[in-house]
Amino acid sequence: VGGQVTLARPSFYSLNGPFPATSHRCHHKPKRCTHIQPCGSLPYFPLLFHPSTKGSQIVMDMSQRTVKRQASFCNAITFSNRPIAVYEQVRLKITKKQCCWSGALRLGFTSRDPSRINPDTLPKYACPDLVSQSGFWAKALPEELSNEGNIISFWVDKKGRVFYRINDSSPMLFFSGVRVSELLWALIDVYGLTRGIQLLDTEMVPLDCLRPHSFAATQRASAQRNSDDTQLSISLCDLSLQQRDISCHVPQNAQNSQQCSLLPSNLDTDLHFHSVHGVHVTVLDKHTVLRQDHHGDDRTLVFTSRSMSCSETVFVKVKSGVTRPGSLSYGVTSCDPATLRPSDLPSNPESLVDRKEFWAVCRIGTPLHSGDILGFVVNADGEVMMSHNGISAGMQLCVDNSRPLWMFYSLHGTITQLRILGSSLHPDLRGPSVSSSPSCTPNTPTMLCSGNSEPNLNTPLNINLSSSLNSSTSPSSPSSCHPESPTFPSCSGSWGDECTICYENMVDTVLYACGHMCLCYACGLKLKKMANACCPICRRTIKDIIKTYRST
Repeated sequence: VGGQVTLARPSFYSLNGPFPATSHRCHHKPKRCTHIQPCGSLPYFPLLFHPSTKGSQIVMDMSQRTVKRQASFCNAITFSNRPIAVYEQVRLKITKKQCCWSGALRLGFTSRDPSRINPDTLPKYACPDLVSQSGFWAKALPEELSNEGNIISFWVDKKGRVFYRINDSSPMLFFSGVRVSELLWALIDVYGLTRGIQLLDTEMVPLDCLRPHSFAATQRASAQRNSDDTQLSISLCDLSLQQRDISCHVPQNAQNSQQCSLLPSNLDTDLHFHSVHGVHVTVLDKHTVLRQDHHGDDRTLVFTSRSMSCSETVFVKVKSGVTRPGSLSYGVTSCDPATLRPSDLPSNPESLVDRKEFWAVCRIGTPLHSGDILGFVVNADGEVMMSHNGISAGMQLCVDNSRPLWMFYSLHGTITQLRILGSSLHPDLRGPSVSSSPSCTPNTPTMLCSGNSEPNLNTPLNINLSSSLNSSTSPSSPSSCHPESPTFPSCSGSWGDECTICYENMVDTVLYACGHMCLCYACGLKLKKMANACCPICRRTIKDIIKTYRST
């Protein structure tokens, strides 16, 4: 019964038999060089990673079955320790995913014996560096299939076509043009999102997979998958390499290199999105959310999975579906998202300031383009700082950091995806939580990184006061004011209760929109009337002054 499968060269698969040299060439026609063996026949040797020929960032365990990329996003090319038979499935499990990069695992075959390749000559990327050389065939696995725990199987048939399957899904045509008349080793590039993989025992392709779909039907299904707008972007390697000779231009390599320079080396990827989110948001994976195609008011609020630590910077990356720029709202809240329901989340995040919890909302005034990386941090002084592609945008908000704070975001306009790349604690500002005791001395707002130190003046401030401490708002105030927060405690010193202008009257006035509380009302009125009036602390433009009244 049974199907017939082609084993490329069965004669050398004897126990303890030597592997043939790479100079071996078949002197017959390719179709006569292969031999038919019953389905289920496997080589005697277990499939392992090649112990010595590997990228400079690859770390391998003692069993030679598990590898991990220790740093960066590239320099992680690996090979199998022995040739692969035709119809033999190379099976591997994704053990580690690092969501701060673009692109994913590259899979393929090579007719070059890895033992005769100098590891120092291996390029950074399988695509396009290796596939542009004779004897190498590889392609990128779609990003959306590269989740931790997925088992990927790939194999080559007697016609040189490479197929793959995820877990128990139907086989998909990957690419074609592999020369099966030669010995073939597996080629695996642990690239981008994929950081760790484990080799599993190989299996021969089952009978029901020998004729998956027609070649044309599989190509149509693959093309339909590649054009699906609801999935994450797929590398150009995945879109173009149908034959080995087709050049594969991968702008993601340059994109990852630029991104690598914008992110700290100690990036922690444990932070992800909370399971509670707006009804018009789809979670692609725990680090990535997708805005649904919805007409009308989009309810796209998403939250971090946990509260932020003091001086912990969270990095996010935006993606736009079209060439036009989009916009993003962000903020912090003392409300644990686990206590909310999706129906509680409005389309306009500024309406959340009416809730009983502490909410601070801001909208980015600068247009955002696809691929932009934003950094957000709440420092010990309760100042929310932002960076845009590594350039500081300065202080955006002053918030009540006396309690744990979660960050939240809302997608607007053409922004279709938001990804949490990770977070990083400043080495000199590590603290247990946002509620760490703030300093009682004034400090110039700490910038996230070098660059433009001018603050962004285009974003309004809306803060809920219903839970503020010992402070109330004047009824005539045109907008919500800042609560009396631990950022401005009553303490002795050069900057406590005394007005920083007259040094006589008590501080009782909040400056809008920076939120600093450093003036008496009389001096605030005089300062507001001056041309180009700005805050004495942060030099931000004064839009209004708000008098406060203490309960004691």
